[in-house]
Amino acid sequence: MNRREFLKTSLMVTAAAAGTAFLGGSLLTAASAQNSNTGVRNGKMKILVITGSPRKNGNSNTLADHFIKGAKEAGYEVVRFDAAFKEVHPCIACNKCGMNGPCVFRDDFEFVRKHIVDAGLVAFATPMYYFGVSAQIKAVIDRFYAINGQIHVPKKAVLMMTYADNSKRKESAIVNHYEVLLDYLGWTDAGQIIAPGVWPVGAINRTKYPEQAYRLGKSI
Repeated sequence: MNRREFLKTSLMVTAAAAGTAFLGGSLLTAASAQNSNTGVRNGKMKILVITGSPRKNGNSNTLADHFIKGAKEAGYEVVRFDAAFKEVHPCIACNKCGMNGPCVFRDDFEFVRKHIVDAGLVAFATPMYYFGVSAQIKAVIDRFYAINGQIHVPKKAVLMMTYADNSKRKESAIVNHYEVLLDYLGWTDAGQIIAPGVWPVGAINRTKYPEQAYRLGKSI
């Protein structure tokens, strides 16, 4: 059995165990089939913001700050997870979770697990590190494996990314990763803020991008 067949079989077994249906490459729970898992509670959409910068006042964190400000002003419920300041063990591919169960590591990822399932939108904020997302946010994304069966439902997503270069070609790896991830999960892109040419802490403040992030958060 090749890896593609293994993953498909694992998803189908997980779906059966969890009372879900496997349709066209995506998992839909019985609840999501009825309400599309909009992440709306009491009339307000819940937003989970995941950041990846180890610099507390880093440029991508500044974008996250402005996005959150706009979202809160619009009345959304917002929760934030700063991956670089949390303990998230990298996935070790043990498959003990079965793609839809407890992870062998009990760490700060439990916060993500708690909030991502009923979030209507997930926002990723990361700097570019050596032409990819930061290791800290990648560790969080890799751990999505343990909740795969619960997050294969319709959601929105946002990407906020900063990098020091000015070459549009160099941003493509992160953008492609984000878009392929959304395609796999069945999520919809709700906006991207890509900020080139920012390196020192605070450089982002002299650009148009914080305002763009604020307006995006307010208009989601």
